[in-house]
Amino acid sequence: MPTNFYGQGDNFHSENSHVLPALLRRFHEAVRDVRDEVVIWGTGKPMREFLHVDDMAAASLFVLDLPKCDYDANTEPMLSHINVGTGSEISIADLAALVARVTRFTGRIIFNPSKPDGTMRKLMDVSRLTRMGWTASIPLEQGVAETYRWFLDHHAELRST
Repeated sequence: MPTNFYGQGDNFHSENSHVLPALLRRFHEAVRDVRDEVVIWGTGKPMREFLHVDDMAAASLFVLDLPKCDYDANTEPMLSHINVGTGSEISIADLAALVARVTRFTGRIIFNPSKPDGTMRKLMDVSRLTRMGWTASIPLEQGVAETYRWFLDHHAELRST
């Protein structure tokens, strides 16, 4: 059971993407259009966990390569799912600040509390996978920077002219 993914190949659509790629696009457009502020829905207080797609792939291969006896020792017949995540979380406000750094946005970040926050906290318990010997290896800021580079390389229509 994975947490929120992000990474190369993500959906950056302006109306139907998830929070991290949506923020990348919004901050990118603010820099491109020389805007001095970015408005984000909600208070910025909700906490989220993010996992880079390459870490998800690595976790999947790790579990697939486990000896059957190790897998069986860590699961039960009716409880065989394994949470995959980082086990750490970040507020939407801190995520917005991180995305601003990555995209080199220097304006104001404004939160609109009249819009919904969504669920206040989404954090996976990854202790089972950690006990088995796997942990995520891509730090969030590094992964966001790599994702932003991918976005720039693959979305020419959004670049500055």
